[in-house]
Amino acid sequence: MGQVATGELSADEAATRLRHLPFEDMGFARVDHHRALRCGFPEVIFGLGKTPEQIVEIFARLADSGANVLATRVSRDAAEKTRQRFLQAEYHELSSCLTLRQKDEPKSGGFVAVAAAGTSDLPVAEEARITADIMGQRTKTFYDVGVAGIHRLLAESHALQSARVVIVVAGMEGALPSVVGGLVDTPVIAVPTSVGYGASFGGLSALLTMMNSCAAGVSVVNIDNGFGAGYQAALINRVLERAQSRSNEDHAV
Repeated sequence: MGQVATGELSADEAATRLRHLPFEDMGFARVDHHRALRCGFPEVIFGLGKTPEQIVEIFARLADSGANVLATRVSRDAAEKTRQRFLQAEYHELSSCLTLRQKDEPKSGGFVAVAAAGTSDLPVAEEARITADIMGQRTKTFYDVGVAGIHRLLAESHALQSARVVIVVAGMEGALPSVVGGLVDTPVIAVPTSVGYGASFGGLSALLTMMNSCAAGVSVVNIDNGFGAGYQAALINRVLERAQSRSNEDHAV
């Protein structure tokens, strides 16, 4: 209503948008246009298993709202087809994420730290970082700090202790989150990866290690789920931002 009143949106355009609320049935997908209102960020596209054409069409419907768009697990072919329609879209090849920034999200005060045990864990770590970043979070990365060379992690302990949330990505035996959990007083989100030799069982070994962590404050997402960790970290930091804002208002009064 406000956009119509100010002339930013015509009555016909407003009517078209209202017809697609709260979701738009595309036949092969039902795009949730109310997700941002309910959850604070638009629906995210999971590209795996979708055809390039399906990804392009869903991406286009989400972009029509003027919001930022995130798609994960997107093939190069699908990304190239999407970028033919959206030249400003950016394909992050290492993480297989596709992003479109149409509005500047105010950056958070505190930052989300993303720590990865090894270089082989970077695709998942980058998925987490990009997710948190496009949701308006400041991020700092600490890569190749696995427990096999614990001095590399300890050299960054002060910086990690300054983070509001720490995402820890590790494969192999999955011990890194427990070590980090013993160093910081903030939430630690552990992400097991499928990196490792045969007995790692595609990340199951790391997952079980993380779920059995003796460090308090460690929670665990699914194997290779960098997106889930980044999203969760962003939500946690948003809550902390609101709490800080209310505290500042109370002190001002």
